[in-house]
Amino acid sequence: MLDADDIHPLFYGAPKTTEFKKLRKRIVQNAREAIETYGMIETGPRPKWLVCLSGGKDSYTLLAVLHELQWRGVLDVDLLACNLDQGQPNFPATVLPEFLAKMGVPHRIEYQDTYSIVVDKIPAGRTMCALCSRLRRGNLYRIAREEGCSAVILGHHRDDILETFMMNMFHGGRLAAMPPKLLNEEGDLFVYRPLAHVTEADCEKFSTSMGYPIIPCDLCGSQDGLQRQQIKAMLDQWETNAPGRRQTMFRALMNTRPSHLLDPTIFDFRGLNRSVNEEDPTYENRTAD
Repeated sequence: MLDADDIHPLFYGAPKTTEFKKLRKRIVQNAREAIETYGMIETGPRPKWLVCLSGGKDSYTLLAVLHELQWRGVLDVDLLACNLDQGQPNFPATVLPEFLAKMGVPHRIEYQDTYSIVVDKIPAGRTMCALCSRLRRGNLYRIAREEGCSAVILGHHRDDILETFMMNMFHGGRLAAMPPKLLNEEGDLFVYRPLAHVTEADCEKFSTSMGYPIIPCDLCGSQDGLQRQQIKAMLDQWETNAPGRRQTMFRALMNTRPSHLLDPTIFDFRGLNRSVNEEDPTYENRTAD
């Protein structure tokens, strides 16, 4: 019989403390909730997911949680871990393949030097993230098709979604965030974010506690003043001043009222009519006007 504390190699050596067990349980429950709420399990033949790994705290958390759910028999999918080495300077290319092999996780390591393309196309001092992200996404879609996957799985968490929402509102002039489930433009692949309900703090505590070999996220060099950094600092300050503010904002994204916004494409303001009581003594006079 399997030890509930060591059900998958990704959890070998997990802390035995009550605090960590609660953390692990909370993350797994949040991920399972997102998977069920947003309908990430397709009907029909057993699907195959391409689980994208950067080597950061979020992607390690994603990988571990999905394998735990699979191991427990509540995630009926095949998982293929994938790291896209984009040729960033000083990228430790051996870390992830060695880790994944040790953990017995099926994986594919792909090398595509998109970094040189970004450096060539983006003027010095300008933000590289947008172009880098587009090139990465295109390669991941290609890999998913080559591997027969139906979905690309990303490690974005609750705080990523909130930051994107605020960036779109302040800088893009629209109300939009990162959807937990998205169909790509070609219509042949889903994009899922199973950590949509998981906080960044929980991802960091989990991956640090497990001692996973974290690859730093500053491989492209420091770019001070990024919009996302500014939004993150603002949300951090709000959370300090009013603990729970982030969770309240996240709940708002799940509780929209189109009739209380200003977009006529999602609510028919022109077609909105009053209910008239014909027994009202003023009804006849009003209709005659």
